[in-house]
Amino acid sequence: MLNHKWTAVAALMAIGLIPAAQASARSRDVSVEIVNANGTAFEQFPVSQGGSAFRAYLQAERNAPYRIRVRNCTGQRVAVVVAVDGRNIISGAKSELERSEPMYILGPYESQDYSGWRTSLADVHEFFFTEWQNSYAEAFGDRSARGVIAVAAYREKQRYQPKLSIAPDAKEEQDAREPAPSVSSNASGELARSQADKKDAEPGTGFGEQRHEPVTRIDFESEPRASARVFLKYEWRETLCQKNVIDCGEKNRFWNDDLAFAPFPPARNR
Repeated sequence: MLNHKWTAVAALMAIGLIPAAQASARSRDVSVEIVNANGTAFEQFPVSQGGSAFRAYLQAERNAPYRIRVRNCTGQRVAVVVAVDGRNIISGAKSELERSEPMYILGPYESQDYSGWRTSLADVHEFFFTEWQNSYAEAFGDRSARGVIAVAAYREKQRYQPKLSIAPDAKEEQDAREPAPSVSSNASGELARSQADKKDAEPGTGFGEQRHEPVTRIDFESEPRASARVFLKYEWRETLCQKNVIDCGEKNRFWNDDLAFAPFPPARNR
């Protein structure tokens, strides 16, 4: 079985998958967008706070299918752990965004859409926004990270490769023998496994229709720590209005949910 084979591999090596055919938020090495079936991005509202991670609210739409679009903003390969509602989108297991989990791999400056829960090397089941009780995570009783799409990026570990001194004639012969480099389509991506209560009102991600998105395993050795993290908290529009994340029009002056107290008169000292 595939999972058994992955478990047996040594700790620092990643076994990856490359789509045979196809199948923002930005934090240093990667940018992340959530897009609908037409490729239009759902609106994000960044949260102002310290730390290296990027955090933002996302306006979700009921029953809308979506894809997680991740772009590698570096000139080297990176592996990304992607979790939805706290579950790794490849294995379905509870995620801590660690490099020991299954990961997708992106080539230099490559962009890839991840559209569902992976159920085999060939297929995924689509993501779509739904009520929490219908979500994939709730089916496993996992409410630990509801409504959050999370991405952690890991750079590839670089090895020293000394330059070889080749005589001109020998170099020409070598160039003639070497095959042309392989070229992947812009739609290709790679999947790696690294070794090393207002409950019902909240949105969640469902387990939708099956899509054919084949992948192939590859080797990938990551750096020990994530170089970037992105967290997107998706909410229904009415919740974002209540949280004052978005402006939903003038408030009712006789119906304000915020607790307020009588101010001192303007001319009176406290």
